[in-house]
This record gives sequence, C-alpha cells and structure tokens, in this order.
Amino acid sequence: MTAVKRERDGKVGILTLDDPASLNAMTPELLGDLAAAVGEMTSDTGIRALVLTGEGRGFCSGQNLKAFQSLGNDIVAGVMTHYWPAMRALRECSLPVVVAVNGVAAGGGFSLAMSGDIILAARSASFIQVFSRIGLVPDLGSTWLLPRLIGRQRALDLMLLNEPLSAERAKEWGLVREVVDDARLLEEAKALARRLADGPTRALVATRQLLEESEHASYADQFRREIEVQSVIRESADAQEGRKAFVEKRKAQFTGR
Repeated sequence: MTAVKRERDGKVGILTLDDPASLNAMTPELLGDLAAAVGEMTSDTGIRALVLTGEGRGFCSGQNLKAFQSLGNDIVAGVMTHYWPAMRALRECSLPVVVAVNGVAAGGGFSLAMSGDIILAARSASFIQVFSRIGLVPDLGSTWLLPRLIGRQRALDLMLLNEPLSAERAKEWGLVREVVDDARLLEEAKALARRLADGPTRALVATRQLLEESEHASYADQFRREIEVQSVIRESADAQEGRKAFVEKRKAQFTGR
C-alpha cells in the first residue's frame, strides 16, 4: 500500500497524503513514500509542475507520536534517514511545487507546507507550530523556513505562544498566496500549477535556487551569481523561444527544456 496517492492532470502531478484517519500525521512510511512519489513525478518528462495536498479534513497534523518509536534510539539519525529526504525532495524539486493546505497544518505539517514554492489555503485551513505546547522546539526546517516567509518577530510569536494562524491571517502575513473556498481548493491549486507548468520551468526553479542562495550571500556575490546562472539559462530552448516570441510579438510556447 502507498501512503501518498499519485494522480496526473495533464502537465500537473498531484500528490495526496493519504492517511485521513490521523489527519495525515507523519510516519517514516508516509514521508518515505512522499520522497519516492516526488522522484517518480520528476522523472516523468510530461509532468512540469506538482500539487501537494492532504486527504480528508486536514493537510498534516504533524508527527504521529505512535510511530515515533520507529525512528530508533538515535533521533537525529532517524529523522535524517526517514524525514529529510522528503523535505529535501520538495525544496530542491526540479519542478515548481504548489501546496494546497486543507484543514490543519500543525507542527511538522506546518514545516511540510512551507517546503513547496507557493501555498494556497482553504478557508478552513489553519497553521499552528504546537511544539512548545509539549515542551519541544520547532523542527523539520521550521526555524529556517518560517522567519524567511513572514519575518522573525511573527515567526517567534507563533512558535512561543502556539496560537493558531487562520488562513486569512496567513494571507495577510504573506505565508499563503490565496485563500479559497474549501470545495474549490484542489481545482484552484491545479489551475495555478498549470500556469507554472506552461512557463519556463528551468528558469523558475533556478530562480527559487537563487533566492535561497541569496540568504547567505553578499550583494556583490549574489550579483555575480545571478549572471553565472543567467549565462547557462539563456542557452536553454525556453530562453531562445522566449526571445523569439518577444521579437515576433506572440506568446511563448515553453517546453521546460
């Protein structure tokens, strides 16, 4: 049995966390299957963007405490072995990733939601850090991801006080792009993914990487790095098509190459 459903809608691959009884709580099996599913989708040249969502009433309720024992006595090794590959697969995905958050994204589920490129939220969605409520610190990348998305002070507030962040407030703070009716969430996410899939996906993914590199670079170093990447991307088929379409005053037809 798979823990993550795989579907395809044209150029868009759809990955659905599939343990609704636990609100898609994290287990080594679920995260392992998610990493495998991302790999399968990205190896399909016909798929050019991904949607990640959850089955049922919630996106992901965080760590399944009953499954925690399966990580072994060395928690660091267990998490890096079983959880890091999925988070890394999303952060370094060779395709744009839209995350459709339905219901709660709690603890590690909040981290998972932030691992994609753009978040859409259902009106019923909420985000909560939850870690300090049980005497723990945020993990699975939260302390790196969240302050970069909403700023240090807001991130610290959420982490220390554990107050749920509504979908509407998450939009105000810049965490999510749009809030949509629950019944429309998946369709809106697929529409956004199709828009990305029709774009120059090599350039889009390179843009994501440049933004991440910029967090640790000086202005001068990043200025040079942009041109280094540009010198490679400009030789791509999509860049050549983009320039040609501009001259010919027509819409570019990108292929991801």
